[in-house]
Amino acid sequence: MVGTTPEYSQKRSGAYFTPDDVCAALVAWACRKPSDRMIDPSCGDGRFLALHRNSVGIEQNPISAHTAIKRAPGALIHEGDFFTWATETHERFECAAGNPPFIRYQHFKGETRRRALDLCLDLGASFSGLTSSWAPFIVATAGLLKRGGRMAFVVPAEIGHAPYAAPLLDYLVQSFAKVQIVAVRDKLFPALSEDCWLLYADGFGGTASAIDMTVVDSFVPTRTPPKPTLRVDLEDWRGVWNRRLRPYLLPASARALYAATLGRPDTHRLADFASVGIGYISGDNQFFHLRPSEAKKLRIPVGFLLPSIRNGRAMPDAQVTKATVADWARNDDPVLLLRLARDIELPKSVRDYLDSAPGREARLGYKCRNRAPWYVVPDVQIPDYVMSYMSGRGANLVRNMAGVSCTNSVHAIRVRDKALAAKLMPGWSSPFVRLSCELEGHALGGGMLKLEPREAGRIAFPAVATRPKAETEALEDAVTVMQRWRHYAD
Repeated sequence: MVGTTPEYSQKRSGAYFTPDDVCAALVAWACRKPSDRMIDPSCGDGRFLALHRNSVGIEQNPISAHTAIKRAPGALIHEGDFFTWATETHERFECAAGNPPFIRYQHFKGETRRRALDLCLDLGASFSGLTSSWAPFIVATAGLLKRGGRMAFVVPAEIGHAPYAAPLLDYLVQSFAKVQIVAVRDKLFPALSEDCWLLYADGFGGTASAIDMTVVDSFVPTRTPPKPTLRVDLEDWRGVWNRRLRPYLLPASARALYAATLGRPDTHRLADFASVGIGYISGDNQFFHLRPSEAKKLRIPVGFLLPSIRNGRAMPDAQVTKATVADWARNDDPVLLLRLARDIELPKSVRDYLDSAPGREARLGYKCRNRAPWYVVPDVQIPDYVMSYMSGRGANLVRNMAGVSCTNSVHAIRVRDKALAAKLMPGWSSPFVRLSCELEGHALGGGMLKLEPREAGRIAFPAVATRPKAETEALEDAVTVMQRWRHYAD
């Protein structure tokens, strides 16, 4: 993509142009005859439009729009905001194809987001404010189709797990006779960490009885959508699998084994007996976390210092003990949180540190300047367990035997039912629980597994961790499958 202004940077605008073979396949899936009128709601440089002359494209980036006009001279290009155009136009289309921009909710905001969400609500899809841009693009495009229309899009693999993907999929199955997801393990965009799948929907105005899925390792261009490898029962998708498609990447036998265990009354979710939250946000980690040598040099009293886990890399394998903290001290790691309380007399050494150059700089930060007093870090707690937020091979859970605290880079686990926790927590390393982490979490890119607090709370613990050898092997294989899909085991 050409363009140097921040507004139209690739990252901000979500514009990463699609490989030619993917473009050709999606246009072939959507367009059945030359007279079909096709729309690309975010046409970029026009590479979809160039494959079908009877096309309309909308593009907000003026430089990309100019490139599209030259690349696809037979197409009609509108420069501007798609949601404004979609609200105002009376034109309708036989088909649609494209690669809608993937703009995360932090940048998909303001008037553009309001128009997008209002339009989708009018069409019957209700999205939250945490929705990324591509999902409303698809709904708004579907609203421009003629009865019986079709569409084929590149979509982020987030369609398989993101909460905002659920209302999108619900809308699609209620609006099309056929909805198909093509899950591609290999990256469609090798230079991006984001995984992408393909979406095909046909028969606008109808209703789908299931979601068809095609699970493949590699994308192979075809003139028609590939045959489904399985059909997703909508009741199971909504109930057993919490409106996620990621579990359908597993073999049916592994899925059935996992679902049967979930259905047992003695299987519990982590949230049944513990609360999962994030640790504290200091506002300036470098200022508020001291090395033992620094604390000694500054003469900070021990009573104002609390050992803390700053990130997942600092977590040991099983438990944090006093020996762990002693190792941190020997390594002179910056793990001592400056923990100050309101309305107490501070020693001169602490006041001097707060008034030092680093202190004067720290208090100007957003978090610090919006709390009073600025130097009191809120929400400091002593969790019973600490869980990694982002992980490689698998999520790590450690018992907090040393009374340390933790930052928001990891999860703080507070046990409510100690008896149930004592019974179930030893099964953490079992293949079933590790598979549950894979299914409830999601790929972040670079092979990382990310578990949001709500996702972590859904991790399932069976009452009996030991299983027959065949079942154990099947679950282990399933863990490997999910790791390969997030590119950890490649």
